[in-house]
Amino acid sequence: MRKLRTIEMQRLSLEEFKSSEKLPLVVVLDDVRSMYNVGSVFRTCDAFRVEAVYLCGITACPPHPEIHKTALGGEDSVAWKYFPTAKEAVQALHDDGYMVYAIEQVEGSIHLQDLTLEPGTRHAVVFGNEVKGVHQDVVDCCDACLEIPQHGTKHSMNVSVTAGIVIWEFGKNETWK
Repeated sequence: MRKLRTIEMQRLSLEEFKSSEKLPLVVVLDDVRSMYNVGSVFRTCDAFRVEAVYLCGITACPPHPEIHKTALGGEDSVAWKYFPTAKEAVQALHDDGYMVYAIEQVEGSIHLQDLTLEPGTRHAVVFGNEVKGVHQDVVDCCDACLEIPQHGTKHSMNVSVTAGIVIWEFGKNETWK
């Protein structure tokens, strides 16, 4: 096997990306502290052509060198908006007809592998702070909660890793590609 060179991968240009069809998914970051996590989420959203990222509360916004270090330009390709609170972002998503899921461990959560997406529905996923998770008032506003089953000694994973797993699941369930 020979590794492909970048030129052989036929990636979209920035202009082609912006005008291309997107995965009908909005990623919401609720008070994510680490700019490296924010950048990593942008890069993953670029890889899956996610519709947009909503940055809320203390979550840093581009442009910023620490975001760019891990986003590597994903912050330029993926549309984003800032909201003072994730609760306001969830309300705006509901107003636009999105089904909104918090990614959180709660009573009655849906295990990610059991998620069934209704065709033609636009979705949003809310990821929380690295220590406290998604705020309870935001969980209360969401339509449902998704949980990634874990079998080790820790009760959580890094928010950017979690985002990668969840975005992959939404991407593989969609037929937009």
